[in-house]
Amino acid sequence: MAKVVVIGIPGETELWLADLGAGTVTKLPPAKGGALAEAHKLRHAGATITKGVDLAIVVSSKEAVASGQFVG
Repeated sequence: MAKVVVIGIPGETELWLADLGAGTVTKLPPAKGGALAEAHKLRHAGATITKGVDLAIVVSSKEAVASGQFVG
């Protein structure tokens, strides 16, 4: 199973690469072409794109996750 996830947060222009096996998150350079560049354009137009992820929640802090507060 894949252990790498590309993440984009609404309101931010950057895409991030989370390597779950290594425990790292790094900013991706701008995609110049291909499927990732096309997906990036779609997300800026308001689309939500998911593939191979069954849970993703944006929260304000890691403390919010620990307390179970999954609201902004």
